[in-house]
Formats: sequence, C-alpha cells, structure tokens
Amino acid sequence: MAAAGSSASIVEYFGGEDGYRCGYCKNEAGNLSHGMWAHSMTVQDYQDLIDRGWRRSGKYVYKPIMNQTCCPQYTIRCQALHFQTSKSHKKVLKKMLKFISKGDVSKGVSEEEPMDSHIEDVVTCDFAYKSESHASQSELTPLSVDHTERVEDEDKDAGETKEEVNAQQVESGSLQICAHKDTTVTGEPSHSAKIVHAPPKPGKGADLSKPPCRKAKDIRKERKLQKLLQNQTCTFEGSELQAGDQVFLLQNSKSKTNQPKTIEDFVFVSLPDDAQHKLEVRLVPVSFEDPQFKSSFNQSATLFAKYQMAIHKDTPSDCGENEFTRFLCNSPLEAENAPNGPECGYGSFHQQYWLDGKIIAVGVIDILPYCVSSVYLYYDPDYSFLSLGVYSALREIAFTRQLHEKAPDLCFYYMGFYIHSCPKMRYKGQYRPSDLLCPETYVWTPIEQCLPLLEHSKYCRFNQDVKAVDEGRIKELGRVRVLHKRTVMPYSVYKKRRKGPSDEANVQQYASLVGQTCSERMLLFRS
Repeated sequence: MAAAGSSASIVEYFGGEDGYRCGYCKNEAGNLSHGMWAHSMTVQDYQDLIDRGWRRSGKYVYKPIMNQTCCPQYTIRCQALHFQTSKSHKKVLKKMLKFISKGDVSKGVSEEEPMDSHIEDVVTCDFAYKSESHASQSELTPLSVDHTERVEDEDKDAGETKEEVNAQQVESGSLQICAHKDTTVTGEPSHSAKIVHAPPKPGKGADLSKPPCRKAKDIRKERKLQKLLQNQTCTFEGSELQAGDQVFLLQNSKSKTNQPKTIEDFVFVSLPDDAQHKLEVRLVPVSFEDPQFKSSFNQSATLFAKYQMAIHKDTPSDCGENEFTRFLCNSPLEAENAPNGPECGYGSFHQQYWLDGKIIAVGVIDILPYCVSSVYLYYDPDYSFLSLGVYSALREIAFTRQLHEKAPDLCFYYMGFYIHSCPKMRYKGQYRPSDLLCPETYVWTPIEQCLPLLEHSKYCRFNQDVKAVDEGRIKELGRVRVLHKRTVMPYSVYKKRRKGPSDEANVQQYASLVGQTCSERMLLFRS
C-alpha cells in the first residue's frame, strides 16, 4: 500500500455504455467501454485498476470492452529503468539542446515521430460530460459501518498481487543490470567463432577487412591522450607507468567515450552561460489550494484552448475553462505521502515546461505507487518544431527514474493505451523495452511477443498459457463493499435490504472488472 489510513475510494458504476464515436477509425458507435464515476480514489486503487486495463479521463474511469470495441486499446508500460533511447529520440533531445543553447530552429520533423504524443484521451474526454454522477456530497459521506454479517478482511493487508510482485522483481533485476553496464550483450557473435569478411565490390559498402570508421571527436581525444603519454613521464603509486599500462589506460579511455549515453546525459546536461533560452520544468500539484497551480491556471487554460483548436480542430466552446477544469484539473486521486514514497508525494500533477518565463507545454501525470502514468499533453503549436510530444515523454521517463531513487517500487512509465489497429498510434511501441497487458489474464507481456499476434488479429490474448486465468478475479460477490444510505456494508447485507428488482448482475459485472481486491477496498455507491 502507498499509504496507510487513507479514506476509501467511492465509485458509481454505470455499466457498459452505448457505443461512442471512435476517434481512430471514425466509426460512429464502435467505441465500446465500461465506465464508472470516481467521486474519490486512492492512488493504490487506481494503480490496481490500471493494471486491469482501466484508465481515467477527469473523474470518469473507463475500461474498453476489448473483444467488442472497434479499435482495441491495450495498456502499455515502459520499463523506465531499462529504457534505451532510440536514434530518433536522441535527435529530439539534441534538437532541444541546440535550441536552448544556441537558438537553432530545426524545421525538419522526424518521420518516425507523430505530431502529438498523447492523442488518445481527447477522444474520451466527452465521457465525463455524458456520464457525470448526480449523487449529492452528503450521500457520499459514510456515517457508519454495518457490522451485520461482517466479512473478515484477512486478505486486505496480507500479501501482494501478482503484478506487484512482478514489478518488484523487475525493479530489483534492473538494479543489477544497471550495476553491470560492461557485461556482454547477448546476441553478439562469439569471439571463438571464425568470421571471414570478403572485401565488397567498389561502391557496394564498407570494406569490413579494414578498421571501422570512427567519430572525429574520438580520434582527437585518442591523439591528445597519446601525445600526453609521450611527452611526460607518468607515475602510478610511485612507480613508472610502463608501455603496457599506457595501452591499458588508452583502451580504458576509449571504452568510456564509446559507452552509450543515458537519457540523463541529454536531459540534465549543463548549459553554457550565454545560452539563448532558459527552459524550466516545474511539477505542480493539481489543487486550487496550491499557489503555483492557482497563479498559472489562466495561462495554462489559455494554452490548452490554443492547442485543442490548432491540433484537434475544437471549437472555442469545446475547450473553455470549464472543459479544461473538468478534463485535466478535476482528478479523483487523493494526494498521499508515504515514508518510502517520493518527496512530492502521490497524486495528480501538471508538469509545466516554462520557456523564457512562459508556459509552452504541460504534461498531465499521475504519480502512483509503482509508476508515473501519463494522462495528457498539450503544448503551444508555435513550438511544434521542438517535437514537444516526444520530448515530454522522454522527460517523463527520466522523471520516473529520478523518483525511483527515493521510491524503489516506482519504476514504470505508463503511456496509456497502445492501439495497433490504428497505425498513427503505434509510435508508443518505440519506447523500449515495453510491455502490453493481456486483456484476459492481466499479466504483462513483452511487446515483441505481442506484435506478431496483433498483425493477425486486432484482439489478442497475449498470455500463451491456455490454462492461465485472471488471478485477481471475483470469487466472493458477498464481500464487495457497498455504500448505501451513508452506511458501509458488504453486498451480502445490502442485497437482503434492497427493495425493488435485483441489481446482482450489475454488481457482478462491476466486481469482475475491478477484481476481488479492489471490490473489497473501494465503496460501490448505491442510491
């Protein structure tokens, strides 16, 4: 658990809604999902829900009906501690560095990178308007707990879910990998294997019998070191450095310069004193009680409207202050702090990118017990040349790694949904290594294993163990917690008191989707 003593989540389940217009294939009623309104939610409950395929848009929490919806949406997470920057990622990071330090403006946009890095949620933000709860605040305030036929919560604090154990195993494994950066990478040819390189025909590529081409910078460094070694007598612990030692020193120097750069080498690089621009990233809690959030609200809301109208062709009425507040400022997550958690705490945040004193982009994120979850991004279209969608995603991965230092369990970056059936949404698979969530057993599967399956069918069960089942499935419906007439009770008690037609099928569906653990922790509101 992220924090002890936090108040219970209160949700109102709406069931399977009628189909919505799909923002990907434009099917007018093909987008099908289950949904619930979260009046309040703990970060641990939301972590467990997204590990079962749920996602939030404002206070509306929804789960696509994967085997029926027109464009199946698979939860995707990046293993942030193992993250490897691709060539196109490095181009974006270098482009930002050149712009800040020298003012260089590159008009070229990488073919591999989309215009917008977080496009999907704009499709679902209208859920909040159509399905908003009308329950009063007084109805949602529990006064008592009915202990009649009380169900023991012996499983509440004991043990961890399978996903949590897996997360910790991955995290501890990644620490070992980070500690041994010089170990041999699998897939490289064995040194004992005899490799014969035939010289190529003229004009047909590099001659592999000759030394490979090297960067001029590395050659200059090597020459400088050689000159240094020749022109002075080096001593090491009082003894003269022999020729063999000099060669070792030279080789060691070369291996260091040839090591691949980490994402931090690009993001946290020191800039020259005469840098043309100043970029500052501020983490602001989503709360009108926070002075930074309050003072920057108008500028942030104006930027959101500018972005929505330019990029998504919204009308001014579609992206006013009320819509901005409902979609990106109203979060059900309760802020929590824990001794082993990050200094900023858990909850919902706006990560603001300030360039020369003005906001040019805002990444909306949730910081949860095991991950940073990306909610949305909006930016100033005037700065599209900086590829802010990709840049912000890379910054959020670096931020996840930073939080991990204080909160060891927090080691994943959730990118929302991966939609293979929509080619423009496949870019999320470029953040490697990453995993997709099996829609039937809710276990994580490396994306490399999923892609061949998705080429054959848009809906897939990734878990190849045919006997495997959902380990978190509902086993005892009577243990589901209900909030009825301001009294907390197990469903077994509520069922006997309820007047009118049975709602058991609806509660059964809710419990099967959220799982046994969340159904026993969260309060299902019944009017």
